Amino acid sequence: MKERFDVSGMTCASCQANVQKAVQKLGVNDVNVNLISESMTVDYDSDKISNDDIIKAVEKIGYGASPKDKDRSSEINLKEHEEMSTISRLKISFLFLIPLMYLEMGPMINLPIPSFLEGRAGAINNAFVQFLLALPVIFVNRKFFVSGFKSLVNKAPNMDTLVALGAGAATIFGIFAIMRMSYALGLNDTQVLDHYRHNIYFESSATILTLITLGKYFEARSKGETKASLKHLMDLAPKTAKVIKNGEEIEVAIEEIEIGDTIVVRPGESIPVDGIVTKGSSLVDQAAITGESIPVNKNPGDEVISASINKQGSFQFRAKRVGENTTISQIISLVNEANETKAPIAKLADKISAIFVPMVIVIAILTFAISAYLTKDFEFALNLMIAVLVISCPCALGLATPMAIMVSTGKSAELGLLFKSAESLENLHKIDSILLDKTGTITEGKPVVTDVYTKMDDKEFISIARSIEEASEHPLSNAIVEFANSKNIGPKETSDFNSITGMGLEAKIDGKIYYAGNIKLMNDKNISVKDFEERSTSYSEEGKTSMYFADENEVLGLIAVQDLAKDSSIKAIEKLKAMGYHIAMLTGDNEKTAEAIRKKLAIDEKYAEVLPQDKDKVVRKLQESGKNVAMVGDGINDAPALARSDIGIAIGSGTDIAIDSADVVLIKNSLLDIVNSIRLSSKTIKIIKENLFWAFFYNIILIPVAAGILYPRYGITLNPMFAALAMSISSVFVCLNSLRLRNFKPEEEESKEENIIIKENEMSELNKMIVKVDGMSCENCAKHVTEALESVSGIKEVNVNLENKEANVEYFGSVDEDEISKAISEAGYEYKGIEYK
Repeated sequence: MKERFDVSGMTCASCQANVQKAVQKLGVNDVNVNLISESMTVDYDSDKISNDDIIKAVEKIGYGASPKDKDRSSEINLKEHEEMSTISRLKISFLFLIPLMYLEMGPMINLPIPSFLEGRAGAINNAFVQFLLALPVIFVNRKFFVSGFKSLVNKAPNMDTLVALGAGAATIFGIFAIMRMSYALGLNDTQVLDHYRHNIYFESSATILTLITLGKYFEARSKGETKASLKHLMDLAPKTAKVIKNGEEIEVAIEEIEIGDTIVVRPGESIPVDGIVTKGSSLVDQAAITGESIPVNKNPGDEVISASINKQGSFQFRAKRVGENTTISQIISLVNEANETKAPIAKLADKISAIFVPMVIVIAILTFAISAYLTKDFEFALNLMIAVLVISCPCALGLATPMAIMVSTGKSAELGLLFKSAESLENLHKIDSILLDKTGTITEGKPVVTDVYTKMDDKEFISIARSIEEASEHPLSNAIVEFANSKNIGPKETSDFNSITGMGLEAKIDGKIYYAGNIKLMNDKNISVKDFEERSTSYSEEGKTSMYFADENEVLGLIAVQDLAKDSSIKAIEKLKAMGYHIAMLTGDNEKTAEAIRKKLAIDEKYAEVLPQDKDKVVRKLQESGKNVAMVGDGINDAPALARSDIGIAIGSGTDIAIDSADVVLIKNSLLDIVNSIRLSSKTIKIIKENLFWAFFYNIILIPVAAGILYPRYGITLNPMFAALAMSISSVFVCLNSLRLRNFKPEEEESKEENIIIKENEMSELNKMIVKVDGMSCENCAKHVTEALESVSGIKEVNVNLENKEANVEYFGSVDEDEISKAISEAGYEYKGIEYK
């Protein structure tokens, strides 16, 4: 079984590694610890290991653990409490650090201090006051000492151990200095007194703790930024819904909604669960879920998505997916799962973190021993040891990967790109071959009539064709019926309808037999196709499917039907090819039709006449040829191929099968999102590499400097205070660098504004009208009418002609005449009609 836990007390990559190692020792199947979300997912055998065993293992090494709270409100409250506690500690630390620094550094730049603290006479008083000022800073930040020394005792040292040892050593040396000064004063040994009064390290201890806390505060703020996208998604779903039960409308909690319930949604309200519209229609804004910027029309039979917003009319829908099965819940679940898994690139940081802190402690001890031996200066050696301990805190290393992953998965959720794991997020940019299923992926998945060829009256022919196809539920039949409807051509009365397997249909119209089907049916009925075969071949070469229509004696005509490629698919294939990817297409179509589509879309390779159960064989064939394959399908009949591919990408609304089979789920039905997901994957890995480079570079360069490697030749050392500042800055840099991913924009958005302007300009040239208005008598009236008309959606420009009592209007798209009439009436004038140009 899999169980999620909250883990408290983790501060760095070493903490993460320690917790993971402690739980692994129990014999669990798998464990993933996330530093950013302070959580842990454990896969274990419940017959051998219990939750209590896991919690005790974590607590034994100095951390806290508890089963993940299903109610996220308590988790949010805990996080807020921790942030407030950090702010309080920071305020108190600075309150005492500032006068402490003044006492220590002020005399160096001739700043005045109280006389009882000056010179040799006030040396002990000065040192003791510094000690009293440092104590509150040490006390409010005692968690570093408690956690650090507890971890050290349990042989699992972490970042807090380094901070505790560094700040503790500085404090103890300060106390030792007071004792030495007191003893020297008793002996009137001014040389010893002068030496120690200039080497008191209370300000170093307080500065280290304050700067580390400041770094933690900035980290917490950055972590909060990374969770903003996910928190926004969580807040989208309403807490209650209006459900019709026993003929009455009642308000219930969203948790109480059951499958099949009828729910009412009014303008401005959020849709609580997934469902099917049963009554009414509206425009629904799905931008937060799918990234679509334009509201979508919803009519009876259409699906609505939880957390989308009803913009216009009221409607009713039947609940289809509730609770954890709704789209919004699945998105949140997928994002959480992705955050709690590790990208392969993170394993390097984990391995280093596991041995890093013990190695630093050894380096610090060696630094002290060697420096003390060579220089015979105990204080100098201690200074170097403290600097090494503080500069080495592996915060940046621990934040490098999870920070970027969390920002990226949060951003991808906003865009409707769902990565199932951190591994899929990393591996997506490694693919070199993309295999696209044709139907529903490249194409609309809905055939439409493209050509009608007949030697009889078109209307009569279409009526006959529609009549035969009316009783069939085949997609091609539906296309012909819809085409006839669009032409307002109704059916004739039919009888003796019969479906002929593998060939077509037959039916009687006015007592006469008619046929609809392929060339096999025509041959079977001995009907000559010689005048139509060439045209049918021509259609096939264009990737269209031809259907013959005939009576008992001759062919009456042909109707060509095609499942058209989406505009977004054409653009996406162009972009993917430009990016250097090998594009292949899977289809059940015959060779001729498949080749026509391949040529039309400039696809590199095609696999035709492939049965659903054989799609995974094509994936295997490409992999055996050395390709790193991403399979893209609708997540239903493509499940085996999605599972076999290196990266499975499901196009669609995130069905259960898609989520189970695919590594990436794209909520919008658009291939352009493949381009966006690859770009996001590449950018995320680039950010992670930058973070890891900075973290490694920082430690590799500064640890030797802190250890005094430059001192013999250049006299350069690293003050512990500056070491603490540098450590904090490195962590903040990693956080800020990761946050750059929030600025990621889908490629198609770059030219969106320009396209809108062009479109508006084109449409404004084509649409003009004259609005007749009575009651205008002066320029002031003209101004009021102009303002009224300009307030109507779609109207771009208004020029009022007082003499003719009319307004020349330019507009784009279409405008509502009732809205124009209402606007003029509300302005105090009389609407007299429209004259279109």
